[in-house]
Amino acid sequence: MTLQIPTLEIADIDLPEELERLRDLVYDLWWSFNPKASRLFAWIDPEHWRRYHNPVELLINVDPHTWRDLLKDSEFIEAYAQAIDSLDASRRARRFMDDQPGLLSGPIAYFSMEFGLHESLGMYSGGLGVLAGDHCKAASDLGLPLFGMGLLYRSGYFRQTVDADGFQQHIYPDYDFARLPVRPVQAPSGGSLTVPVDLPGRVVHAQVWVARVSGVHVFFLDTDISLNDPSDRAITGLLYVRGREMRMAQELVLGVGGVRAIRALGLQPAVWHMNEGHVAMLTLERVRERVMRGDDFVDACASVRKNTVFTTHTPVPAGNEVFSIDLAKQYLDPWARDTGVAAEDVVALGAHEGLFNLTTLSIRLSSSTNGVSALHGQVSSNMWKHLWPAEIDSPIFAITNGVHTETWIGPEMRSYLAKELGADWASLLLNPEAWERLLSASEEGLLAARRAQKQRLIRYVRERAVKQAAREGSGPSDLRRLGTLLDPAALTIGFARRFATYKRAMLLLEDMDRAKALLLNPERPVQLIFAGKAHPADREGQEYIRQLAVLSRGELAGKIVFLEDYDIAMARMLVQGVDVWLNTPRKPLEASGTSGQKAAINGALNLSIADGWWAEGWNGDNGFLIDGGEAAPGPSGEGPLPEGPVSATALAQVQREEAQDHLDARALYRELETRVIPFFFAGASPGASPEWTTRMKASIASIAPRFSARRMVRDYLLRVYAPASKN
Repeated sequence: MTLQIPTLEIADIDLPEELERLRDLVYDLWWSFNPKASRLFAWIDPEHWRRYHNPVELLINVDPHTWRDLLKDSEFIEAYAQAIDSLDASRRARRFMDDQPGLLSGPIAYFSMEFGLHESLGMYSGGLGVLAGDHCKAASDLGLPLFGMGLLYRSGYFRQTVDADGFQQHIYPDYDFARLPVRPVQAPSGGSLTVPVDLPGRVVHAQVWVARVSGVHVFFLDTDISLNDPSDRAITGLLYVRGREMRMAQELVLGVGGVRAIRALGLQPAVWHMNEGHVAMLTLERVRERVMRGDDFVDACASVRKNTVFTTHTPVPAGNEVFSIDLAKQYLDPWARDTGVAAEDVVALGAHEGLFNLTTLSIRLSSSTNGVSALHGQVSSNMWKHLWPAEIDSPIFAITNGVHTETWIGPEMRSYLAKELGADWASLLLNPEAWERLLSASEEGLLAARRAQKQRLIRYVRERAVKQAAREGSGPSDLRRLGTLLDPAALTIGFARRFATYKRAMLLLEDMDRAKALLLNPERPVQLIFAGKAHPADREGQEYIRQLAVLSRGELAGKIVFLEDYDIAMARMLVQGVDVWLNTPRKPLEASGTSGQKAAINGALNLSIADGWWAEGWNGDNGFLIDGGEAAPGPSGEGPLPEGPVSATALAQVQREEAQDHLDARALYRELETRVIPFFFAGASPGASPEWTTRMKASIASIAPRFSARRMVRDYLLRVYAPASKN
């Protein structure tokens, strides 16, 4: 499926006729994972590209003299031709779907609250959005007829700084959409396409925008337009806004407005995929459509259910969206009046424990529900099986998440795989056996790639640390010292993710004496790099960040680094350069996780709790397992009591968590002391021992194909999309 979407040109880009295809290139996020495109943009303006990685803004700011010089450069013209040829070849390449005729009866509509396609398009906060971006890229790789639907946030998610005292500060950008790789969709009348959404007492209009990733288009809705009252223009202002009424309005705009945008575009999805419950309102709009055409309410719900599928991403309560019944009735009243159904009956579809729960609504109006790892599927089944007949023991199955390999792999590792597996190595991601050739490959090329990527990470960390310290007023002598931060020969451990408390960022530092013994050993040096954001409402997560920032500036300076403003660009740098990727969630709350998969394809070894994907990814030889056993149920009698009144059940849970944390911390220290650190330093040079290189090769060979987004999307196609399409 190749959509022909008419768009409006709003960016002030003036190109020579000979380079006019650059306009096409910068609006196709295929460039975000293609080295030929990246080299071309760096050639045009190396400083701008290094700082911003935004080709649309780059072209807007190019001085006309630059074009005259580049047109005289035969090497640049050749590089331009190669990049455009590669883009065109990508769009017409034969793909997996070409060998699956008749498998789908139409395209898949993929709805998500956030899309992490690239750092230049900041419509994501973390793992859910990055997963959605990788899903779309892999769908394009496979030739899957899929398109995305989300919201275009004027301020996106917050940008993070950490002040001199270690406190997280929240900065909200004001995006100029004309400078982003996204364009307004043109209406048949010639202006911008907009769709109406009914909210209590008024109609809100949403403008439709589109981004492209080769064969996949992602549409975004924007209410910040002059047709709307100022109070409604703010609906698409912030990603994951805290106010409950505003969040309800956002999710109605996405669900209802998304369906109406699809109708306005003339698209006819065969399958509707809800990526988490935030988008569940699309089911109500589709029910409304059928009722307006004459179906009764029950039949309409049954029809919608047949080709709607749902992916749940978290067992954590905060990730399962709920609203008060009164607020739900207020905002669903326009919908109820259209369908002639009482608001109480609509709300009942999502009613759960006295609240309107979007996960419940999603499950009840879907033909299938899946978790995102084998363990998460089991946990989710236990959480939600009361919504199915009693005889169905495990109603929620699993499709384990994967990552878009070409987005996350470093340039040197890319070259290494091309040498060992062939130039078409990415096409082998659906052929795990082919990757076993790496097990007998030479270590020389692998070690060279690892050294180069680690050195680049260290340069990056030094640059970031100097900028942060200069902002805080540090003197020249301090800045010079930061210019030598981190030791290339040290075991470098990375921990980067959302600073939710269940992810236990401080587990490695639970026993400070034992941690210092590891970090301050001059003969076997170890260093830690932390990065991540805590939600603005998560005070405990922010306190973890403060503690790490203080440690990084105190006696453990140079051994602990905290990098502020974690985003996709920083994530790429970290997963490509660290030696070990640390993951310490409180089991079983990590639904899947994918950062460790990204690190593994770059030769880093995972050191992780057996939660999420690692519970099925670890095979004994491809990384390290943190196994503290299971704390005994019931009160432990240890630890401080929570403040204020607390039930006996809650107290027992708190004490059990504390006991589990202690067991897991001891297991983590034991694994570091007896295996990870000795193996890393066992050879003639750090990270080059047979014990280490054998595990690196086993890690890449076993993880890269099995946990690729291509495998993930193929599984969705065969297990979810094709059956739903037949409905």
